[in-house]
Amino acid sequence: MNKIEHIGIAVADLKSSGSLYEKLLNTTIYKLEEVHSEGVKTAFLQTGPNKIELLEATSADSPIAKFIEKKGEGIHHIAFEVEDILAEMARLKNEGFILLSDEPKPGADNKLVCFVHPKSAGGVLVELVQSV
Repeated sequence: MNKIEHIGIAVADLKSSGSLYEKLLNTTIYKLEEVHSEGVKTAFLQTGPNKIELLEATSADSPIAKFIEKKGEGIHHIAFEVEDILAEMARLKNEGFILLSDEPKPGADNKLVCFVHPKSAGGVLVELVQSV
């Protein structure tokens, strides 16, 4: 794993949370995107080398809606950049981690992604991210 690629934050309202984080980080949202396969709208902000991804559910049965219902708004996941997502997935499986998919999926910001189940990662949802 190369570096922390971004921190994902689940929000109930992308517009109001986007304004809040723009003020907090003293920057602007540089990209809005909808990821239909995950039932989510995203907004990306960057300050220095650090990126924040705000995530709003687009349906009541999406993972983000379920997360907010159970835990409320807040940090949802931490994403790590990898050079070879397939190799990293194989390595983690070999180390005993539980992956939430057998193959990487297209994600936001033109990335391939795979999530590591929080039960096998100390309670933290970990996302592997590879640039396409």
